[in-house]
Amino acid sequence: MNVGAQRGAIAAVQVLGLAVWFSMSAVVPSLRDDWGLTPGAAVWLTASVQVGFVAGAVASTALNLADRLPPQRLLAASAAAAAACTVLLALCADGLGTAVPLRFTTGVFLAGVYPTGMKLMASWAGSAGRGRTMGVLIAALTLGSTLPHLIAGLGSLPWRGVLLTAAAAGLTGAAVALLLVRPGPHAASAAPARNPRYALTMFAQRGPRLANLGYFGHMWELYALWTWIPSFLLAASATGEPPGSVETTVFLTMGIGGAVGCLLGGWAADRFGRPPAAMSALLLSGLCCLASPLLFHAPPLMLFAFCTLWGAAVIADSGVFSTSLSEVADQRYIGTALTGQTAIGFALTVVSIQLTPLLAETIGWRYAFLLLAPGPLAGALAMRALGRGPAPVPSPQGTA
Repeated sequence: MNVGAQRGAIAAVQVLGLAVWFSMSAVVPSLRDDWGLTPGAAVWLTASVQVGFVAGAVASTALNLADRLPPQRLLAASAAAAAACTVLLALCADGLGTAVPLRFTTGVFLAGVYPTGMKLMASWAGSAGRGRTMGVLIAALTLGSTLPHLIAGLGSLPWRGVLLTAAAAGLTGAAVALLLVRPGPHAASAAPARNPRYALTMFAQRGPRLANLGYFGHMWELYALWTWIPSFLLAASATGEPPGSVETTVFLTMGIGGAVGCLLGGWAADRFGRPPAAMSALLLSGLCCLASPLLFHAPPLMLFAFCTLWGAAVIADSGVFSTSLSEVADQRYIGTALTGQTAIGFALTVVSIQLTPLLAETIGWRYAFLLLAPGPLAGALAMRALGRGPAPVPSPQGTA
């Protein structure tokens, strides 16, 4: 397969393989009736996946799996295992006691899908076009993460049917990874020895440290917004129903809008540089957090437009951080660096996902997303510092 076909195949695996990620979030309204879920209990249907992802990423980092195993096989096996967990949940779960452990295990396996996909995509791009290439990958992640909302919004499937459909997508992604995906010409050779400490020692280097800090600020906002934007829109619907169903609105604003933002962010990273592109997206999404109370009572079409802008801005910089780290980290341990970055970033999402509904219970959904604003604003400061310093040079040995 040529370069374009390989990039397309890797992106397709991300769309399909990550469809199981928010599959439970998309069916929470049905589960509240079937299982009698309280808002606090519903948090764990998403938070358990995030915790599982962190556990899987830490294990992968400790074993350097992404740098020591054939990445296309790791990608295929992880996508298939995450889909299998979702099938079991759809067929067997009858409450949180079954669902939470299965969602945790799903997250463990998803840690082999996203970071491994980043490494594979980076292997098919030189430095000049890596921003656009990684933007394509994150656009695929965005579409895959919001796909269950489209499934739930367009059809009349029961919640178990939504999960089985998402699982079928994941199994298809695993087949594509196994049969079609291969490492590219820019792939580094396998890591010479196990070095789990690199996920921490990279913070001794200025470039990786600042790229990671920018990413952590971005992650504080991203998954909490994706998780709770349906609740925000449902609360806003008391003053005017959003265009279409909430599920479809989420897919259009966070999914389609986010995918466009990823592509624009990747283009800007190559055209204007990594730090300016990331700063622009971070500042815009941070301003959206601050403006959300003002737009809460806006007419439906204006609220839809605002959410589309926010959906684009909140994810536009994600590929920029991955690109930056892949360029400044030890080239033998790129997979470990990316997996370590995502492990810490996703650990932060557990906190913001938990705190957002607690704040909403106290002051209402209108003001809940103010909690997220410090993340992107702090991330923008880190990227500003990265842009002002000397051009980062990757260390061949991963030393400070």
